[in-house]
Amino acid sequence: MGHADYFSGMFIRKNRNRSGSVSIQIVQKIGRKNRIVRSVGVAHTKREEDLLYLFAKSELERISGSHSMFVEHDDLVVESFTEGISGEDIRSGGAELVLGKIYRKIGFPEGGSCKLFKPLVISRLVYPGSKLKMVDYFKKHLGLDISVYSIYRFMDELSGGLKEHLEGIAFAHTRKILGGNVGMMFYDISTLYFEASEEDDFRVTGFSKDGKHQHPQILIGLLVSGQGYPIGYQLFEGNTSETKTLVPVIKAFRERFGIEKPVIIADAALLSTKNIGALTGHGYEYILGGRLKNEAERIKEQILKLKIKANEPVELPHPSGRLIITYSEKRAGKDKRNRERGLKRLEKKVRSGKLTKEHINNRGYNKYLTLEGEAKVQINYDKFTADSAWDGLKGFITNTDISKSEVVENYGQLWQIEKAFRISKTDLRIRPVYHRIKARIQAHISICFAAYAVFKELERQLAANKIEISAQKAIEQIKQIKELTYQLPKSRTIQTKILKPNNLQQQLIDMKI
Repeated sequence: MGHADYFSGMFIRKNRNRSGSVSIQIVQKIGRKNRIVRSVGVAHTKREEDLLYLFAKSELERISGSHSMFVEHDDLVVESFTEGISGEDIRSGGAELVLGKIYRKIGFPEGGSCKLFKPLVISRLVYPGSKLKMVDYFKKHLGLDISVYSIYRFMDELSGGLKEHLEGIAFAHTRKILGGNVGMMFYDISTLYFEASEEDDFRVTGFSKDGKHQHPQILIGLLVSGQGYPIGYQLFEGNTSETKTLVPVIKAFRERFGIEKPVIIADAALLSTKNIGALTGHGYEYILGGRLKNEAERIKEQILKLKIKANEPVELPHPSGRLIITYSEKRAGKDKRNRERGLKRLEKKVRSGKLTKEHINNRGYNKYLTLEGEAKVQINYDKFTADSAWDGLKGFITNTDISKSEVVENYGQLWQIEKAFRISKTDLRIRPVYHRIKARIQAHISICFAAYAVFKELERQLAANKIEISAQKAIEQIKQIKELTYQLPKSRTIQTKILKPNNLQQQLIDMKI
């Protein structure tokens, strides 16, 4: 004990206890007695001992009126502090700081019975993957020691009304940012396959747009507004026909949210006489992608007689309302290239001699095949050439009374829902699905739906704050925002501090949401 740092008869004393800790005091010698002026603290490690000693020395200088305030010891303070920092003390703080704020802005649940829902949604945005990867993310970046089984139990316990609750929140937010009028509703459906071989009553094999026909799958029908803001979704058994999903989804959402006469916009895959009849019967207006080559011969003859110019849509009467037809030189070039590629593949197959009369059908470019004699399959080049008359033409069937240009313009926004599926499948990794229990599958889709809503709001906030980067690049920057957790040596309180961000990261932190 005892040190040579004396000021006005005072000095710093260290007392080592039996437990190995060190108490540090400022002591004043009065005659033959020592009076404790101040107990600075108790150190449990060499780092804490060094820092407390420096703090005690600063206090000693302050009391005596010297006020050097660590000037001579700054390097030692910094060195001692940094030596005690481990990798576990530095975590990613940007996700909660930026995405957490957006999550709360939308109004999604947090705390209580949904305490894990928010971290699951945010981790789906920054580190999408399996639930095992999320456990690693929770520990490394959020300091949460949660087992994968805890996540599974949480997903099992999510209330059956969570989906409807989330949709209600998402729809209210979408309606608010659109000024109270949703107007157009865009619908599409896609398949989600499972990394499992067993089927059940929910996950069954069927036609897969992803080419995963051997995998059990489910269908997800998604509704979004103009600009791609989410409205809701519906899950169907894997072998459900696409054309049977449209009307039930629209009807359910119209009844729940009181939407007056929404205009339904969907692609040609959902064009069927039954769907059109059901939409009309329920009083819905629609704009559907047309299949011009599948129209009746009378209508096809009329179309081919038209002299359609770019950006000048033409209208014909149609049994289902109005048929709007447009022409695009860019689309014409693409159609020609696709036909020529298809023809080359077909010629290669014909040369192989493996094609039989069973291959003559209307599937893809097999429509150009013809049978010569009794068994020889050949290509009908006249049919291939005649097909060029359709290059660049696109049709739309509608029962609305809006102008031709508005029909084309509104249908043109259908890419928003295609983008929604692309974001869900790539950025959020909604597929493949590794769960087999129906409740967990539903919870997984709910998490991804909420994550998509946060993603779209991030996109909107970036534009509103004039930060000219994509949401994907913003998330990459958000992931790089680091937070340091440390303990003050004197008060032993835990503090957190965002490490100095770069200019772009600071803009993201400062966004007015």
